[in-house]
Amino acid sequence: MKSDATPHILVCNDDGIEAEGIHVLAASMKKIGRVTVVAPADPHSGMSHAMTLGVPLRIRSFSKNNRFFGHTVSGTPVDCIKVALSHILDKKPDLIVSGINYGSNTATNALYSGTVAAAREGAIQHIPSLAFSLTTYENADFTYAGKFARKLARKVLRDGLPHDTILSVNIPNVPEGDIAGVRITRQGRSRWAEDAIERDDMFGNPYYWLSGTLRQMDTSLDEDEFAIQNNHVAITPIAVDMTNHEALEPLQKWNIKK
Repeated sequence: MKSDATPHILVCNDDGIEAEGIHVLAASMKKIGRVTVVAPADPHSGMSHAMTLGVPLRIRSFSKNNRFFGHTVSGTPVDCIKVALSHILDKKPDLIVSGINYGSNTATNALYSGTVAAAREGAIQHIPSLAFSLTTYENADFTYAGKFARKLARKVLRDGLPHDTILSVNIPNVPEGDIAGVRITRQGRSRWAEDAIERDDMFGNPYYWLSGTLRQMDTSLDEDEFAIQNNHVAITPIAVDMTNHEALEPLQKWNIKK
């Protein structure tokens, strides 16, 4: 492939630049294109589409094993995409990939995810964008996830994506031989039963740790959470347009007057 035809891929995440998943993802993308890594300096899980206002952002170089790896930004995943496009890159990349996230981003989790938000910001900037998540927080093996991410990235670079759409990809944490298949899924209905653990600090003042338990509400392989629990890779198309189009007509019939 000629150098001017080599795709340029921007890699980001929400777990921070030191997380194993982003190093696996960057190494995988380097096999198909030129890679620039721009990621949060610290973990920013659960930040959704937050961006930093009123506080300056800092960009620094990051090296691993005495070799340059990428750039850190002292902000959120969305900050990273914005700063990369405005101050680090000379022109828009051909593809943005975000992840590989620790833990699934299925069902309502997709709303909270900084990994998904980084990809969504890419779509807002009219760049094909993918978000990858490994569905575990323990004993993570990114081997197959990195391989599948590269396969899907190649497909998107070749064929593109629908307008204003990202793909949120959730990959079971099992060996490749145990993967049952790949499903195109919708965002499931499963949600977290929220809890806040109360404790006291050294002065007797209460503080809280947010916690919760996932309530499985999905029953079909066409739903992302059910698919991954049955060892399928779940690929969910997510639109930037958050309008509930089915609700427009019923609401218009309300005939609300000023």
